[in-house]
Amino acid sequence: MEKNLNIFLPGLDNQIRFVRRKLGLEGKTTLTLGSASESIAKLFATETKVKAELIVEDYNSLMNSRLLVGEEKNVNVRLMDFEYTDFNDAEFDVVYSQGGISNPRRNKIVKEVKRILKPGGVFCVGEVVSLQEDLPQFILDIYDSTDLEPLLATEIEKYYTERNFEIVDKKDLSFTLTDYYSKSLAELKKSVVDLADNEKSYYKKLINMISHEAKAFLNQGADEYIGFYSLILKKK
Repeated sequence: MEKNLNIFLPGLDNQIRFVRRKLGLEGKTTLTLGSASESIAKLFATETKVKAELIVEDYNSLMNSRLLVGEEKNVNVRLMDFEYTDFNDAEFDVVYSQGGISNPRRNKIVKEVKRILKPGGVFCVGEVVSLQEDLPQFILDIYDSTDLEPLLATEIEKYYTERNFEIVDKKDLSFTLTDYYSKSLAELKKSVVDLADNEKSYYKKLINMISHEAKAFLNQGADEYIGFYSLILKKK
């Protein structure tokens, strides 16, 4: 993948590059979890030559994702809860998530991913992780305000092997977070200018959350405690 996809998620374009280097995708059925993943789903449709599935969890994300997918007929965007999908058992060769399951629902989501993956199917997952065991209060506040429940970096492989996944490969993409949060603040400033007053009120909580998290990471040393790992996992 030579071109820049401008993926606006933790890990940026690096996770999909990592996955493409490790996996042959042609002919594979794929499911991508999460909004802001539209360019990933479109890439899967092109690479696999099979219709790609993308699911999001709320109506606003559904409308936005369908708008961004545009006229691409080989990407199907649907509204589903990640832990209770409508898909059949063993339906997919590849399930992909980038920063979308590092929350208190992780166990149920991973169980559902296992159900819908074919035997030998691959789960490509990017996880926000804690780099240290003892965390200061301001980091715990970030986790609480953003509904994050990161695994400890040193225990993430154990978490997945205990759930009957084989670790194919792992990559530390923590270095991408500074760029990700810098872009977050820049995009936030642009977005606020364009919002109407009623929209600013509606999005106030989200705006404050993104701003607080990004400034803490960039200015308060949160990079010592928060990282991002990508793993390629095979269902046994």
